[in-house]
Amino acid sequence: MSQTTSTIFVQIASYRDPELIPTLRDLIGSAAFPDRLRIVVCWQHGPDEHVGIFLSQQFLQWELQPGSPFNLHTFTFGGARIELIDVPHEQSQGACWARNQIQQRYRDEAYTLQLDSHHRFVANWDTAVIGMLEQLRPRSPKPLLTAYLSFYTPPAPDTPFIKKEEPALGMRFDRFSRGGPILFRSFTLPNWRTLHEPVPARFYSGHFAFADGAFAREVQHDPDYFFHGEEISIAVRAFTHGYDLYHPHRTLAWHEYVRDGRRKIWDDHDKTARDDGRVRLTWSERNDLSMARNRVLFGMEPEAGDTELSRNDPRGSAYGFGTARSLADYEVYAGISFRDRAVQPEVLAHAPPDLGAVRPGATLDRATLRRSNDVRVVAHHTSIDVAACPRATRCTVQALRDDGTVLHEDDADIEAARQHCHGEWFDRDLAFMSDLGVKPAAFRIVLRDAHGETLKAFTSAVG
Repeated sequence: MSQTTSTIFVQIASYRDPELIPTLRDLIGSAAFPDRLRIVVCWQHGPDEHVGIFLSQQFLQWELQPGSPFNLHTFTFGGARIELIDVPHEQSQGACWARNQIQQRYRDEAYTLQLDSHHRFVANWDTAVIGMLEQLRPRSPKPLLTAYLSFYTPPAPDTPFIKKEEPALGMRFDRFSRGGPILFRSFTLPNWRTLHEPVPARFYSGHFAFADGAFAREVQHDPDYFFHGEEISIAVRAFTHGYDLYHPHRTLAWHEYVRDGRRKIWDDHDKTARDDGRVRLTWSERNDLSMARNRVLFGMEPEAGDTELSRNDPRGSAYGFGTARSLADYEVYAGISFRDRAVQPEVLAHAPPDLGAVRPGATLDRATLRRSNDVRVVAHHTSIDVAACPRATRCTVQALRDDGTVLHEDDADIEAARQHCHGEWFDRDLAFMSDLGVKPAAFRIVLRDAHGETLKAFTSAVG
């Protein structure tokens, strides 16, 4: 597609974020063709945030379109069009719900870009990302660019953000979480300076994804997902709809990860807010329902029959898999077994995936699968007092096999261990890989003195 006729539908979900306006200003100001941007924001705002803050920042030509359930504000800035879906924060149902609200406003733009509301951008990012996508077109009719971006820290007011080239990043497998979704981390693409085009990817980033505009219609976010599970579900659903995943080989933008001191939905949608009638469900209740829905999607739950789980099954709905490829095809491509919560060694080594592995009859080599374990280790201070054992200098946390032998252990100095003490409880995760057929049966916490002598040990079955 010609760069002179391209338009971009930009999707931004924002929850009580003071970085939203700086992000919009930089997104538009750094674009080569800002007049080709149509930006839709699901603006989940607090009572202290009002539309006047946009007017005060030179967002112009304000219009209000009353709507049900939410009003729509439109502005222009720097030639771009911005539409705000006006959502009081207590009416939010989570990040994926917000993204789905945005996608209903897609109007056949040539491309779409999904972001968060805390970013900075390289100069001419729009022509750069379109060029990368079209570079892939000869070998992929439906390419999708996605990545965990390099981090930035918002500068002080009236202080410019210094934009410098960063290493190109990929996404790597971290672990299967206890709730089911895969969690990811970033890694630097090997020899990224010598790369001339994007590289194949297994996974999808919720904070940066660029594709043909039809992606906003074909692979919409499941509004019944809350937060975790978004990225792996979209990765697989995109793949089964025929999209090929790639990581950009050059820096296109930066992302703020920490966001210390900002209000999050889990700060607001708590038990008190639910009991007061301000929210229908707590964030944790929505999250639990979302985790169950994700496990059903990937066949990680036992057959449930006519139960709540079966009624929560997204397969066969608009939020299920596509027909261009199957879930089994993705597992072969990505080297992942969802039912086993296991991955191939090349996934752990961050080796690039091979689309050529997807062929009729291809299956995973189960003999080489490695199981991902995520054990929650919890102990009350009456069982073992990690926080207040005066002679302890080391704390060892072990996962045990059925026969009591050690499957995995982490050892830390006592001060590091005490970071996991919250009130009367010691509470931490123990994440590790094991052979496919081996599962942890119990955990043990051991406190030792400076001479290595055991002072106290506590053992409990894995819940």
